[in-house]
Amino acid sequence: MQDSTPNHVTQILGAVAAGDGSAAGHLFEIVYEQLRGIAGSYFRHQRSDHTLQPTALVHEAYVKLIGGEEVQPRDRGHFFALAARVMRQILVDHARARGREKRGGDGSWQRLTLDGIALDDPQRPLDLLALEEALTRLAALNESHARLVELRFFGGLEEDEAAEVLGISRATASRAWRFVRAWLIRELWPEEEV
Repeated sequence: MQDSTPNHVTQILGAVAAGDGSAAGHLFEIVYEQLRGIAGSYFRHQRSDHTLQPTALVHEAYVKLIGGEEVQPRDRGHFFALAARVMRQILVDHARARGREKRGGDGSWQRLTLDGIALDDPQRPLDLLALEEALTRLAALNESHARLVELRFFGGLEEDEAAEVLGISRATASRAWRFVRAWLIRELWPEEEV
């Protein structure tokens, strides 16, 4: 089993930033299973003919994370925060592209559930584009709340990990999470009581 402790991942990220080509491959081995688990949760209730698969999402996100010059992950928390943002962008871009291809379809190709974070009933489908629109509205109201959703849902981070990345206490993250869950349910399913 690979050592995926925060310090070990941070050391490898430092080696990647310093240009050590073998470190990028080693990092991939260490974080792959966690990234694959996050990606897999998005597709758990997808139709089997969905064109974007978890493995492809992980590979595309990793290439953008490590190959990008704009932002270099500085530690494990930052890496998974960036991974959350990149996966979100890839999924939304894919959903939009598929939407253009399938105008007039039933839209079931873009349905997800929020399994890993217990936002709602795991059987209730969620339209990824509706979530993206809701997160954009939430970011206009409170950027850190939107980042919390991004870290928990798209990044697969636990509450304490997300709190650390955001630089807030776990209690603050917990209160914010309760608020955000209720807010998103109201935004995404207004016909239901919270």
